[in-house]
Amino acid sequence: MNKFFLAAIAALICTVAPAQDHGDVVAQADGYMWPSDGAVLEKLDRWQDLKFGVLIHWGLYSVPGIVESWSICNEDWITRPEGSDYEEYKKWYWGLSKEFNPVDFDPSQWAEACADAGMKYVIFTTKHHDGFCMYDSRFTDFTIAKGPFADDPRSDVAKHVFDAFRVRGFMTGAYFSKPDWHHHGFWNPYYATPDRMPNYRREMHPDWWESYVKFTQDQLGEITGGRYGSLDILWLDGGWIAGGQIGLDGILEEARRHNPGMLSVDRTIGGPDENYQTPERMVPDAQIAHPWESCLPLSNDWGWVPDAPYKSARTVVNTLAEITAKGGCLVLGVGPTAQGLIEEREVKILRKIGDWLSVNGEAIYGTRITPDYHQGRLWFTASKDGKYLYAVYALPEGESLPKSISWKGNVPEGKAVLLSGGRKLKTVVKDGTVTVTLPGNLPDDSIALRLRVSPSSSR
Repeated sequence: MNKFFLAAIAALICTVAPAQDHGDVVAQADGYMWPSDGAVLEKLDRWQDLKFGVLIHWGLYSVPGIVESWSICNEDWITRPEGSDYEEYKKWYWGLSKEFNPVDFDPSQWAEACADAGMKYVIFTTKHHDGFCMYDSRFTDFTIAKGPFADDPRSDVAKHVFDAFRVRGFMTGAYFSKPDWHHHGFWNPYYATPDRMPNYRREMHPDWWESYVKFTQDQLGEITGGRYGSLDILWLDGGWIAGGQIGLDGILEEARRHNPGMLSVDRTIGGPDENYQTPERMVPDAQIAHPWESCLPLSNDWGWVPDAPYKSARTVVNTLAEITAKGGCLVLGVGPTAQGLIEEREVKILRKIGDWLSVNGEAIYGTRITPDYHQGRLWFTASKDGKYLYAVYALPEGESLPKSISWKGNVPEGKAVLLSGGRKLKTVVKDGTVTVTLPGNLPDDSIALRLRVSPSSSR
């Protein structure tokens, strides 16, 4: 079986489509409920200042380098290697737990690469839909800590990841899939597994369902109960199961005893347990006033796949500028290899993003929205005190900077300042149009300007 599937794996990498292309994750324009807990509101404001984070998918799927979890879900949009048998394929996939041995696992390398990128928070996948735990769960043997990696002192992977990122000042978050396709209380082997949902009717087997709910509550309790330090975010995926179905309110009440102000992200569900919304693989068309985050992978997939086509640093920078101007944060998906490292191609891209942010980050970090936020290639943000506007000129790949840039409105008091070097630039205002002349020796890259304004004009 291993030989057959590994020979066909290249086809699988190309043919398994990501779940979000099928409509389960969308931007919600309304229905947002602001938290009532003052500690949650305070942390939410601090999170909105960070703007740029990393979402790390690492699990069984990393061993062959395929799309995370979805190849074992029997829905008509999923394609497995030609000629494969579904039940045998699932056995092969589950069996990867006996092969996953990341001897080069180095969370410090991950944290360093992400810090160099200018990222400020991390969401680590403790368990994806396939049910395989990337931490030492006491409630299952289906975990990285019970396989070939069990005797390694780093086998409680999540602990070492969170610790490595905290050392570098990151806000930390745990991704957790509410659905668990490996647990017999969710997909029971008595029945076939036709789709992502539980494969039985709850009213016919209430004991099965209760076993799944109890298992999920127990696992969330061990993740948020203090064993992994104070967590800032609980990022719950799998929106076809609502938090209310697993007793999320009670889970959060207990979790916040150990993690004061912890943000809850019950994705796509709405209501009081979705403290910020998470449009996936997309950027909303317009500004959104409440807290939100676009989650986008650096490649086409969330986990590591061989020879992935990565986005360029400039593409990420330009997207970050757009998201910030629209009021959101960007969490960028990065997948370590099965050996436990972020590959060098990714590291180089992340470093280039960080180089830009080290010079121009004032226009991104800690900013808020301003009414006139977009004109052409320009994206505008505002300082929290309203004293400054920032204009990011998002230069497309393969193009050169113009000699000058112009926009209507957002009139500065005095000259615009180029954040790169702090130079004051020739600034002319005529009939409501602002024109800024750019130096002739600038490299062809996106740039950011600081504009002093009266506080009322940036609101």
